[in-house]
Amino acid sequence: MLHRMAKPRTRTILALILVAVLGAILGLIGARYIFVGSPLSLIPWGLAALLIGYFSTTWKGALGSGALFGFCLAGTFMVAGYQGTASVTTYLIPFAIIGLVGALCATAGATVGHLIRTKVRSSPRSHER
Repeated sequence: MLHRMAKPRTRTILALILVAVLGAILGLIGARYIFVGSPLSLIPWGLAALLIGYFSTTWKGALGSGALFGFCLAGTFMVAGYQGTASVTTYLIPFAIIGLVGALCATAGATVGHLIRTKVRSSPRSHER
């Protein structure tokens, strides 16, 4: 019985690690390599948030994963893009606040993605298959 209960928890932990790493990678890429200084970087970020919500099996998973993704993305983006002369540690609190804004935005995107999933799954066409 314990073995069966461990698998979903392990998958959940792995999924959370995956969305955190994905957020950090996209934040780093946006700050240093692609679309630097351009609002176009919002496109892959938004698409990733939609996909996270779409592939989440529960609302709780979509909201939690979206928030973690957005926080890691925004936090990494801010730290990786920082070019000031003062130590980056002096800006960790403002960066964390911006991370919370990123978490809210990605949660909104994941919510839309999960809403699309529920609509697609409950459409009359999906019952015909």
